[in-house]
Amino acid sequence: MRIYFMGICGTAMGNAALLARANGHQVLGADTGIYPPMSHVLAQAGIELHEGYDAARLERLRPDLVVVGNAMSRGNVEVEWLLDTRALPFTSLPALLADFVLKGRKNIVIAGTHGKTTTTALTAFLLRENGRDPGFLIGGVPQDPPVGNHLGSAGDPFVIEGDEYDSAFFDKRSKFIHYTPHIAVMNNLEFDHADIFRDLDDVKRTFFHLSRIVPRNGWIVVNGDDANLAALGNFPWTRLVRVGLGEACDVRITDFAETPSGASFTLNWKGTKWADVRWTQPGLFNARNAAMAAVAAQLSLAPVPAGEALPENLAYYAGSGAALDLSPLARYRGVMRRQQLLLDTPRLKVMEDFGHHPTAVGETLASFRARFPGHVIHAAFEPRSNTSRRRVMLDAFKAALVRADHVYLGPVARAHLLKPEERFDHDALIAFLAEQGVRGCTAPSNAELLEKLVAVTRAETEKPQLVVFFTNGSFDGIITGFVKQAQG
Repeated sequence: MRIYFMGICGTAMGNAALLARANGHQVLGADTGIYPPMSHVLAQAGIELHEGYDAARLERLRPDLVVVGNAMSRGNVEVEWLLDTRALPFTSLPALLADFVLKGRKNIVIAGTHGKTTTTALTAFLLRENGRDPGFLIGGVPQDPPVGNHLGSAGDPFVIEGDEYDSAFFDKRSKFIHYTPHIAVMNNLEFDHADIFRDLDDVKRTFFHLSRIVPRNGWIVVNGDDANLAALGNFPWTRLVRVGLGEACDVRITDFAETPSGASFTLNWKGTKWADVRWTQPGLFNARNAAMAAVAAQLSLAPVPAGEALPENLAYYAGSGAALDLSPLARYRGVMRRQQLLLDTPRLKVMEDFGHHPTAVGETLASFRARFPGHVIHAAFEPRSNTSRRRVMLDAFKAALVRADHVYLGPVARAHLLKPEERFDHDALIAFLAEQGVRGCTAPSNAELLEKLVAVTRAETEKPQLVVFFTNGSFDGIITGFVKQAQG
């Protein structure tokens, strides 16, 4: 089949295109931004790329199927031609994956407001390190595994990042509804994506819908410490495993500690030690990601018959030769743009983080306090996501960013699309920070914000400094600009 991807250079679309290519299909596509690294990867795989959108070109190419990315909307010339003519069949990315990749597989779907990409990568990594050949689709650029997509063996699970965002302009269901989970991992649940969800209850509703399609011989692996997930109930139609810190959890994280050399914790299965973990990934949030991934991977290795509960001890798996070895976590390197160290000198360290939700930002800053004791922490934040651009999260961002010593707020992305009273309120946040003894500032542009950041960090000479950039975009290139000036 000849498959055409609209928006092919997005991380998810590009990785899906590579999966389709690996599955024997001829793949081509278009995007307005044909740039590395995805463009290079696609070209090396023999995928035909076209710059921009052109209805006449699409008519001439005549693919067998068009995959419409969820960034596409009415008004796009190719979308309008498809709707006007009905000349070619079209589908969403999640529907394509369901039909061409996930059908017939034992799928592990990783869902949650935070940590999906890292937990997906960890699950695939652990399975591979334990001698299996899982398929996977990761919505980022992992270092382990070394690629973001792999078809894998049909007899092994397929691990996929389960996004709650909508599927396409013509399919407003969450992407993960398409993914037919055998094991659904629910890492956490908070309000996000204010452009498509009305409130927290609306988000709960779509997670509940995900739970309803887990079969009776499958599993839901849930964060046992999350009150919003607890409100969804016990899922009596399938089997439930709780993972977390609380004593009611089936798999518990205990003895978490973090120092400049790394983090450590213990995993306990039904009250018995499973493993002591020492690794380089920061924060309790990453320890939780690892625990969720380990449980999902272990459950997939030696299926427990339907109707039987979680085994009381790991001897069940050891007896079948399927006990999961967690020692590879010690060498796990993480995902690009997730607490990624860009510059490391005695005087200055620079981090980039994809964090754009206040909970993730706050947990990362708390981790950095333990990881880098004695450092002055500078947090630069870009209100860019469809939720963080809005005032709805202002109180939560106050609680998160107060953990830094200096805060630099970029201008609201696409501010003209929001009413003034809806926009992120820089002045209110900066005033709150000042009351708490934290210096905050903003600027009309990110370039001017960079100048302020450079000036302040150069003036700070008494203590070592850590600068962390939080953004789910490019921050208009100021991250690279700051690193270059710091090295110069």
